[in-house]
Amino acid sequence: MLIDLNDPKMQAKKRYVLLILSCAFLLYCFFGGHPLKSEIVQSSRRDQLPTFASLEELSEAPSHLQRQPDSNAKPCRMETCFDFSRCGNDPKIYVYPTEGPISTSYRKVLSVVRESRYATKDPNEACLFLPAVDTLDADPLSPEHVPDVESRLLRLPYWKNGRNHLIFNLYAGTWPDYAEGALGFDPGEAILARASASETIFRDGFDVSLPLFHKEHPERGGVPPAATANPFPAPRQHLLAFKGKRYVHGIGSETRNSLWHLHDGNNLILVTTCRHGKSWKDLRDERCDDDNREYDKFDYEQLLANSTFCLVARGRRLGSYRFLEALAAGCVPVLLSNGWRLPFDERIDWRRAVIWADERLLLQVPELVRSVSPERVLALRQQTQLLWEQYFSSIEKIVFTTIEILLERILAHRSSRQREALIWNATPGALGTLATYGDSRAHFPIAAPAPPAPPASPAPPAPLPAPSVPLASPPPTPGNTFTALLYVQATSPALHKLLANIASSEFCEKVVLVWDSERAAPSLKSLARVAGDTRDPLPVLVIDATTHYPGEGVSARWQPLWAVSTAAVFSLDGDAPLLAEELDFAFRVWQHFPERIVGYPARTHYWDEAKGAWGYSSKWGGAYSMVLPGAALVHRGTLALYAAAAPALRLHVRRARNCEDILLNCLVAHLTRRPPLKLAQRRRYKAPHHRYRSSWSDPEHFVQRQSCLNTFATAWGYMPLMRSILRLDPILFKDSVSTLRKKYRKMELVTS
Repeated sequence: MLIDLNDPKMQAKKRYVLLILSCAFLLYCFFGGHPLKSEIVQSSRRDQLPTFASLEELSEAPSHLQRQPDSNAKPCRMETCFDFSRCGNDPKIYVYPTEGPISTSYRKVLSVVRESRYATKDPNEACLFLPAVDTLDADPLSPEHVPDVESRLLRLPYWKNGRNHLIFNLYAGTWPDYAEGALGFDPGEAILARASASETIFRDGFDVSLPLFHKEHPERGGVPPAATANPFPAPRQHLLAFKGKRYVHGIGSETRNSLWHLHDGNNLILVTTCRHGKSWKDLRDERCDDDNREYDKFDYEQLLANSTFCLVARGRRLGSYRFLEALAAGCVPVLLSNGWRLPFDERIDWRRAVIWADERLLLQVPELVRSVSPERVLALRQQTQLLWEQYFSSIEKIVFTTIEILLERILAHRSSRQREALIWNATPGALGTLATYGDSRAHFPIAAPAPPAPPASPAPPAPLPAPSVPLASPPPTPGNTFTALLYVQATSPALHKLLANIASSEFCEKVVLVWDSERAAPSLKSLARVAGDTRDPLPVLVIDATTHYPGEGVSARWQPLWAVSTAAVFSLDGDAPLLAEELDFAFRVWQHFPERIVGYPARTHYWDEAKGAWGYSSKWGGAYSMVLPGAALVHRGTLALYAAAAPALRLHVRRARNCEDILLNCLVAHLTRRPPLKLAQRRRYKAPHHRYRSSWSDPEHFVQRQSCLNTFATAWGYMPLMRSILRLDPILFKDSVSTLRKKYRKMELVTS
């Protein structure tokens, strides 16, 4: 049979067959014929468009994207690059003498350490060493860069390849790549406290991550938190803000050059400028003029104050000044710096204060911040204010936080008690508790053994070492009893009356009498309870301060904490005219406010415009800022912190034989940011004339106390005392009702 190929039907069939074969071939090539090309395309797409990150993932943890810096840092750990044998129970830091040029910032670092309780002048007893070689700025292009750092470090007498040395660094690397490992010197086995460290270069558990701070950052004190009130919901004008420079070329330009996509001029204020550097006009792009005009419309300080979230975008380095600026302003930081090791993240839980974003997913940032509930915004802002005030508001706090982290590592190696993480992330913070104690916010145990009996030698006694006899730890709460700690310089009828009232107290557990006189100490073993009381006699321990604590002066009154087993310490002068009911009422109040000083005699401070200085007043009035510890309850942990206060301040008190009560009030106010509490006070209570061996009628006495106020304010960098007009009275106190209806009846029997 013959087939006509020119038949129209055959032509149509042939076209259909060719079309089908072509489609099949194309499908084969696309799905199976070129697997290598397909793999390349898919791999390229994965690099350009990463998998979607959920809002929960972005808000809970930082991105794992890390930089790959060039670093020859030795993979040190505390166990391999640190000599623990140099560190005793109280590790100290030796600061080398200053030689050669140093910057203003590093001079502040050295100053705060030298004047701190951590410092020692004897290198043989030092656990850590701080070189006086300026290593803060390792960028050779910086005007504050110090050359020949490595040769100067090698000449240090105790260098030993950096072992047990602490090196501070804020800026590493230089243009154009700003490599983090480019320090310009070999740190050897030294611990690096550094800013802008990435996850890849950071030696976990060995180095310490620092915040980047300005040259103008205060040495002490610092600016208080800006968000003094926390209204709910937050009435801030802008949702998210950023104002800063961008880079038209080089490292750090990718993220900041893309922020203009998010800027809407209202809720989202993200403005940048190219105006920086000497050659910005030569390198500017087509968008620079528009960016600069928009940039000039907004004031940076106003943006911080009026924005709920503040973007902290990486620049040339991972860290940014905006991190601390946002914390200070109470603006919740939104971190856009992948792989950055956050400051002090070994102990600070940043999930409670910041939001993490991802540089690769910039367009998700608005959705991320909008998803944060008002309740969480309030909690985040409150935490930023706590962290700023506790750890970042001054160079002193930044340096002390670094040291405290290192001390905790050392004490952990010795299996000593440590602070819980909660202490670091809540009031009063790690700088308000001692590293060897304090595992609860309600109670900061200070357990120390008792000193031995004084030697029989006729030579003048020296400070006595403590034996290794452990005492029972106090309860993890304020407890139900107190220890009466009396400071006595002479026996008198008033002393015996006070002891009788203490014996009648419902809550007193023990009396510790600190005798500070050249005369022989009285021999008291116990106090009889009131008639008909079935309790055992009250134990009394008499401690001769002139023997056990020579040279301490009035500060000796709070030295024998080893004899105190309760959280509550009722600090009393030997002739304080307090009734048993006043003692009990004060203790009941203190149980609700264990972090404060609670007591009776009050004083106040004021600003003297004529003299341009702080003044001290003992006049009776409604306002007060101090409660004298001659009749006040104080937490035992607070007294231990007083003993560990700055040596220069305690030396000032010892030399003046005065002002220890002012220093204690300043310390508590500094740690708690709360005033003391004054109780119902009888006007009959007067300070004793012989107290501190100085007449209260002597004008020089008040001049000296005013001088102390100004000295302490200078040391802290601000005046920590806070004024209050609150007074706590018992229910029905001085009300015109029957005395039988009142709980504390005898408090009103003594008239004004």
